[in-house]
Amino acid sequence: MIFVGKRTEYLKAELENLKAQGLYFVERVRVGPPDNRVVIKGVEYILMCSNNYLGLANHPKIREAAIRAIEEYGVGAGAVRPISGTTDLHIEAEEKIAKFKRREAAILFQSGYVANVGTIQALVRDEDAVLSEELNHGSIIDGIRLTKAKRLIYKHLDMEDLEAKLKETKDARKRFIMTDGVFSMDGDIAPLDKIADLADEYDAIVYVDDAHGEGVLGDHGRGIVDHFKLHDRIDIEMGTLSKAFGVIGGYIASSKEVVEYLKQRARPHLLSSALNPPDVAAIIAAIDLLSSTDEPLKKLWSNARYFQKSLVDRGFNIGNTKTPITPVMIGDEKKTQQLVEMLFNDYHIFVQAVVYPWVPRGTARIRFQPNATHSIEDLNYVIDSLTEAAKKIGVLT
Repeated sequence: MIFVGKRTEYLKAELENLKAQGLYFVERVRVGPPDNRVVIKGVEYILMCSNNYLGLANHPKIREAAIRAIEEYGVGAGAVRPISGTTDLHIEAEEKIAKFKRREAAILFQSGYVANVGTIQALVRDEDAVLSEELNHGSIIDGIRLTKAKRLIYKHLDMEDLEAKLKETKDARKRFIMTDGVFSMDGDIAPLDKIADLADEYDAIVYVDDAHGEGVLGDHGRGIVDHFKLHDRIDIEMGTLSKAFGVIGGYIASSKEVVEYLKQRARPHLLSSALNPPDVAAIIAAIDLLSSTDEPLKKLWSNARYFQKSLVDRGFNIGNTKTPITPVMIGDEKKTQQLVEMLFNDYHIFVQAVVYPWVPRGTARIRFQPNATHSIEDLNYVIDSLTEAAKKIGVLT
């Protein structure tokens, strides 16, 4: 008898190879919300690798909104949006997102990844050209792969290279410039003002993924377009609701025509069940909170500046970050994994190694993410522990 498992045994060797290269990811199973501290197997750890920038994932008002929605709507949407999955909550959330982003309209998706893949596939035609930033998120890359458009990659932050590729694609029906707003593994920011200038000159559509700028940059966290004051010059904004907003989901904010077209043709909207009512209610509460106060945003930036300056003073290389994302550059994959394990086991600090395929081989790092819930005592302990551990394994002299 041939057992099905025998047919997939070849993957054992692949997995062992990943471990040998330092490219194997260990999942930590935590208990409770992603605040400044979490519990893993009964032990408390300082959490330094969460995208919960503003601490909203466990905010009382947002929790209460989700609970009320469960009591009124139940836990599931019941269908895709065009059939019967749309509730008044979905419409309210989209209206509030559009107002918050200072755009005409918005459409909710089930995640940021889904928003990118579904939108790019819907909007881009075979006769179009896509100019994609070298360090774009994988969801943009996957969305582009689902099209038959001409694809060109321009060098990271290199506007001369972008212009050259705009000239190269002059015969395309439409040209789409696609870029992350904040680059998630480095923390640097796209020169969106310069991109807008080139788009105006060459009549290109600008699509920006603001996943890590949402709730972090701009007035009350309105994002990178607001940061640059480019609301009337950037065509399409994608944002996530699972990071600074503390919930789940993604969205597109744009013109009424773009949003209406996506509701007719974006496959995730047509073929995958709608966001669940408690999630949508929590999104509404998060937007209301951020619209009314910027105190969490101020605390986030205060913590980030303190943490980053302290690391640089200790001799760590944190790259060219311009945001709270704080990469501690190591380079060697095995040493990076060793340092992460030491921080976890000896110092009870929960971080993760960022290695290939998230970043190119030889550029491994630990991505620390200070947030609004950390105390100065938390940050000092992490800084001291990292310094001590890094010296032990020889990545800091």
